[in-house]
Amino acid sequence: MEFDYSQALTHLLSHVYRLYRLNVDLLIQEYGVYPGQPPVLMRLTEQDGQIQKELAYKVNLQPATLNVMIGRMEKSGLLERRPDAGNYRVSRVYLTDKGRTATTAVKSVLRDIEDRCFARFNADEKRVLRGLLLQMHDELEQLKHENSNLTNKRQDVE
Repeated sequence: MEFDYSQALTHLLSHVYRLYRLNVDLLIQEYGVYPGQPPVLMRLTEQDGQIQKELAYKVNLQPATLNVMIGRMEKSGLLERRPDAGNYRVSRVYLTDKGRTATTAVKSVLRDIEDRCFARFNADEKRVLRGLLLQMHDELEQLKHENSNLTNKRQDVE
């Protein structure tokens, strides 16, 4: 039987995720926050004053990409960079008051969308879905690890 991507569960999942992101992106713009920026705000809410390198790792971005994003967020008044007290070559990233206010609004948007997404789910259905998604996540993490090892072996041969 030939694989029909249009009927694949992963295809449906990608469509659901795109719609989720579209709605988040539309609603957060009102607060001066743009696509890709919420994870940075959330990580800084958890631990303000992070070094850019560790923040890049936590939000799964290349340091150079994060640097550009931080620059934009700094210009819009959401963040500020300050030199590290112990190492002048390192800068730390902090939320401003405007950034904290925007983060609160973004969290509210995310909560509202989460509620809307699962409005017709009961608690058991949510629990089952969470378990299934975690299983998928684990399988894809394992596959990433296997593919990474395969890529490293190929590079060693070349």
